[in-house]
Amino acid sequence: MSRNDELRETQSNDFTDEYIVEKANDSKKNAFRLIKRLAQQKWKLLIVFISIAISSVFMILSPKVMGVAINQIFDGIQTAAKTGGNFTVNFETMGVILSVLFGLYLLESLFSYIQQNTMASVSQTLSLSLRKEISGKLNRLPLRYFDRHKKGEILSRVTSDIEKVADTLQDSLTQLFSSVVGILGAFGMMLWISPVLTLIAAGTIILSIVIAVLVASKTEKSFAANQECLGRLNSSIEESFTGNMVIKAFNLEKQTVKNTDKLNEDLYHASSKAMFLNYAISPVIRLVGRLGYVIIAIRGAVSVINGTISIGDIQAFIQYVNQVTEPVTQVSYTLNTLQGAIAAAERVFELLDEEEETSDTALFGRLAAPKGDVCFQHVRFGYSDDNILMEDISVNVKPGSKIAIVGPTGAGKTTLVNLLMRFYELQGGHIFIDGVDIAEMKRDELRSLMGMVLQDSWLFGGTIRDNIAYSRENATDEEIYAAAKAARADYFIRTMPQGYDTVLSDEITSLSQGQRQLLTIARAILANPAILILDEATSSVDTRTELEIQKAMDVLMKDRTSFVIAHRLSTIRDADCILVMKHGTIIEQGSHEKLMEQGGFYADLYNSQFAAKAG
Repeated sequence: MSRNDELRETQSNDFTDEYIVEKANDSKKNAFRLIKRLAQQKWKLLIVFISIAISSVFMILSPKVMGVAINQIFDGIQTAAKTGGNFTVNFETMGVILSVLFGLYLLESLFSYIQQNTMASVSQTLSLSLRKEISGKLNRLPLRYFDRHKKGEILSRVTSDIEKVADTLQDSLTQLFSSVVGILGAFGMMLWISPVLTLIAAGTIILSIVIAVLVASKTEKSFAANQECLGRLNSSIEESFTGNMVIKAFNLEKQTVKNTDKLNEDLYHASSKAMFLNYAISPVIRLVGRLGYVIIAIRGAVSVINGTISIGDIQAFIQYVNQVTEPVTQVSYTLNTLQGAIAAAERVFELLDEEEETSDTALFGRLAAPKGDVCFQHVRFGYSDDNILMEDISVNVKPGSKIAIVGPTGAGKTTLVNLLMRFYELQGGHIFIDGVDIAEMKRDELRSLMGMVLQDSWLFGGTIRDNIAYSRENATDEEIYAAAKAARADYFIRTMPQGYDTVLSDEITSLSQGQRQLLTIARAILANPAILILDEATSSVDTRTELEIQKAMDVLMKDRTSFVIAHRLSTIRDADCILVMKHGTIIEQGSHEKLMEQGGFYADLYNSQFAAKAG
């Protein structure tokens, strides 16, 4: 069993610990990181800010112009009442005022569209850059990161968290800045019209801000909990899909549904709490604002009667109060929404901040003519410094040798070849290929020397031709056909509906496990590696299919250094050397005949398999 398999078995036990949620660890730091990323699009943001400023100016001027129109009508009514004449409207003057008002509304709408459209471009560009960066990051992360994190949780960060950041910035950032500019402009006009009424309005606005700050301080934790619960649910659903057959085989459908219901319930409660805090603030602030309207209306009416203010200015003042109180509500709502975006951004940044594989020293270039001479020299390794699995492993492998690695589950067989591929870094010792320390080689140069066939025959959504050619870029059709023939896969491929152009996908299950494995062997043959690694390549197929695969692998292993991990010891009797591992240590090594003569652990293991078959 590989280290990955061991960890998957234990992850279900510490699942809850993995997703402990408190709150964003450092909101200011993550907000600053978002601002730095947005600053990379400073010219677009400048257009947004200029558009916000211009549209806000037009919005602020509109009530004052409307007040001029109301004053003209009111003055006409008063004049008619005093003189006893008929009330008339100067349509020429009123037409000019209405035209100006219409122009202000039109320009405000135009610049609002510009700011929203530009901000959409900013947010989508940010989303694109984050996805590109995460894509590269995932390829640079060591395997231990994927050992410790569930696929669903990683997918949640890559998809829903990034979408939440982008959507929130697109909808909320322009709203935040336009609200702030609108508040300042409207507040200035209010002071110009009546300082006394402005003080009354300011009291209600300050009360609204206090309420908004108090609620906003509680929402961040709720939004973080909501995102983490969503990650749990995504991970559970992903596991249910991939392990559907196992779930049915062990009659665990009810337990799976129960677990999913529990995660759904957790997400429901977390989401309900976050949404309640998010939406409750708006009606509370509006209530405070309505009370302020009443006080302002009464005090304004008294001022009109006393002649200290015009009725047009009162209506303009009330509109300005609305332009202040509504944006305050919007700001409070936007701040709450931004808390959710910051919580999501923190999860994205945590992924981007993960420790990567050690950088390639590249002290040595590509091997010109690789022979496949492999040497493990005093290798020491553990998945953590305080849990050493291998201690002082030394093995010399001659070019073209077939090396079998056997041992009980968890003995370190897969780990040994993972170290050869530099999937993990050593804690001590060295591994040499043709006399070159692999630590001094670039990983891509090192891995280009090797071909790997795993127990799980991984095929991607694409044609059979593309799947075989995956190991070598720009392979010709003739080379692909030759590799398939060598792997004994050409015959069944040509019986497929479109032959080599048949598209494989998760929905197409017409290929047997053995046929899928033959395709992966054809892929390895096409790569023409100097070193071949076969990790339980035949353990999941029947005996007859195993014989066919074994013949294909014999072609593949010819004149190549091969490492074969196998549970069925009958398949590796012809190996040049058999490494017997137990608890991360090589306890025996030699040919099959030599190990049987010793009568040690290997002999017991071999005899027990044949005794089981006989039984």
